[in-house]
Amino acid sequence: MFAKCFDPTGARHGLPTYPWRCAPDGLATKRQLRARGLRPGGQSIAAQIMRPRYRRGPLVAHLYRVDRAKPVRPMTSGKWAALAKANRARRTCPACRQDAGYVIPTSLGMCVPCAYPEEQRAA
Repeated sequence: MFAKCFDPTGARHGLPTYPWRCAPDGLATKRQLRARGLRPGGQSIAAQIMRPRYRRGPLVAHLYRVDRAKPVRPMTSGKWAALAKANRARRTCPACRQDAGYVIPTSLGMCVPCAYPEEQRAA
């Protein structure tokens, strides 16, 4: 399994490919860049890491060069307002139009008291 994921020249997969957790220094995934306060900044994918799985296709994560990464753009007041509005919409029940105080589960589509009214009356 290790040999299928090790292709540092990129001859087999088109990109330099490394096994899971064996990427060389200087390369990072988007999440790792974000944890450092960086973003890819428009650069192309430098390499990939691959984790084989049985009975399914492999897990693949793209790697970017850390030295070419740019700092994350700061949040503006407009972005903060848009994020607050989106979160408010996720907490508002479409049935009773009240803020539930939590993100409404998509499986219910409404707040818990509206989804199960008979259980709320018994309590």
